[in-house]
Amino acid sequence: MKAPLFLLATLGLASAALLAAQPDAKPDPRVTIAAKIPGTRPEDVRATPIPGIYEVMRGTDAAYVSADGKYAIAGDLYDLHSNVDLTDNQRREMRLQMLAQIPESRMVIFGPRDARHTVTVFTDVDCPYCRKLHSQIAEYNRLGIRVRYLFYPRTGPNTASWTKAEEVWCSADRKDALTRAKRGETLNVKLCPNTPVARDYELGQEFDLQGTPAIVLGNGDMLPGYVSPAELAQELRTVDR
Repeated sequence: MKAPLFLLATLGLASAALLAAQPDAKPDPRVTIAAKIPGTRPEDVRATPIPGIYEVMRGTDAAYVSADGKYAIAGDLYDLHSNVDLTDNQRREMRLQMLAQIPESRMVIFGPRDARHTVTVFTDVDCPYCRKLHSQIAEYNRLGIRVRYLFYPRTGPNTASWTKAEEVWCSADRKDALTRAKRGETLNVKLCPNTPVARDYELGQEFDLQGTPAIVLGNGDMLPGYVSPAELAQELRTVDR
């Protein structure tokens, strides 16, 4: 199990100075922990069901830290009685919170607003499986699945895939442009300012994407990779139960 990236960033660094406490006052563990992990705020720290152990959440990346900030545990926390992955529950909640901050006017959407299901898909114009998914977009829609696209050019900034994503956004008809770009057509669109590509890419990194497409369901679950229309519809029916 790899250590969360935000904890790795603290290795070899001196701990930040703890905030001064009132005489005889018991320090707040959230403040203590936040002071020892650079870039962490007290509100990023929450108590767990285990006394003395706190969860630190950065995006969807989680670690568990002792109240004095001296020890950290990398890995998911399970409730063995109910066999529930408590960490994954928190990840789902964080994904939904972060997606809720993005207005749909900053997405490329296929399907009616009143569709039975809505999923959010991180896509790369040049990704073969992203292209396969989009080639079946009418079938997803027919099965009651509305698809909201966010851009995640896997090759990163200043690459051809990044430019293609920006060209799609800057097109007069973004849905048509995305479809044509995924067919391999050249758009030759003049780039415009303030595209959402950089923001979407940063969000994908916070989601710890390992590839595209990445499909986020309405309950915050994330499915990595291509899922056929029939399989996705079945998965969404399961989520609804």
